[in-house]
Amino acid sequence: MGLNVQPAYEYWANKDISFTVQTGQAIAIIGQNGAGKSTLLKMITGTVRPTQGSITVNGRISAMLELGLGFNPEFTGRQNAYMAGGLMGLSNQELDQLMPGIEAFAEIGDFFDQALRVYSSGMQARLAFAVATAVRPDILIVDEILSVGDSYFQHKSFDRIRQFKAQGTSIILVTHGMGDVRSLCDHVVLIDQGHMLKQGAPDEVVDFYNALIAKKENEKLAIEQSRDAQGWLKTRSGSGTAVVKRLQLLDQKTDTEVAAAQVGQAVKLVCEVEVLDEIPELVLGMMLRDKQGSVIWGSNTWHTGQLQANLQAGDSLRFVLPFDCNLGAGSYSVTTALTRGESHLDQNFEWSDNLLVFDVINVDKDFFIGSHWLNTKFIVDVQKKSETS
Repeated sequence: MGLNVQPAYEYWANKDISFTVQTGQAIAIIGQNGAGKSTLLKMITGTVRPTQGSITVNGRISAMLELGLGFNPEFTGRQNAYMAGGLMGLSNQELDQLMPGIEAFAEIGDFFDQALRVYSSGMQARLAFAVATAVRPDILIVDEILSVGDSYFQHKSFDRIRQFKAQGTSIILVTHGMGDVRSLCDHVVLIDQGHMLKQGAPDEVVDFYNALIAKKENEKLAIEQSRDAQGWLKTRSGSGTAVVKRLQLLDQKTDTEVAAAQVGQAVKLVCEVEVLDEIPELVLGMMLRDKQGSVIWGSNTWHTGQLQANLQAGDSLRFVLPFDCNLGAGSYSVTTALTRGESHLDQNFEWSDNLLVFDVINVDKDFFIGSHWLNTKFIVDVQKKSETS
């Protein structure tokens, strides 16, 4: 009787990945679920050893890799804080001094002295973060743990991360929140199926990642990237079934093109689209972003109930979006998306990041800071002591 032996299946969780994190630098590791991000972090922290290659770490690491990792569900929050702090190398005397700050930052009230098994996932995240950041580490590693917390604590935690970064802590962040990546990180590493696809500036890698997700839905899609003289990254992807032929920012009254809009000026975005093949449904989306990549506003004709149907090759469309330019002084970009449904994941005809760039200047408004202008003034009521005596 013959025996048919199949060769063992070889699987690499991570392969050919190389990057350096400098002091005070924040790096994001992004990619879809199963890409190998968590395994990479475990190797950096030393809980998993690489079979090939080497990892060099200089400094003390504080890591939050899995919710509740290292916690005992029967211990109270306080007892777990002492246990986790001890594993971090802190003495009981140091923890005695740090414990009031840990308890205050976690903000879980009386639950701090109750068993961990009664905690919600958000409460566990609060405790884990408060303990891990009780002392500023040389290297802080965070793997999605903050995504389970409420928005208030997420803001609070990221404020502490920013403070640590300013003080010289190196940050390695794994998250699906691309807004956090753009606002916090200096460098981004994109991993797919264990391999490093791309690394570089946040806008470049994040925009490429967004296009890649759509590309996986339709292998015919192409991705093109280039950076203009002003530093704005242009990323274009899509099947090309429909394309934006022209996008302009015009003054609402004079119909003249605007390169630098004034704060409060009535303007409009005019987008001309050409259809190159039969399309059952067409949606136009627009998104305004600031220089840091933060989204100021975005919507599409799916959400506004203006979906266009049964279009043929050679059809052309003109979309007009009027608005008052109540933005702060600075530089802004417009991203366009031509899709079939609610998002570009349904069917991406053309996605163009930062297709149009324009400046906003303050000519006749009182000085203000921020990304939005509010048409308001202070109401001041003064009561002088001489008038009341």
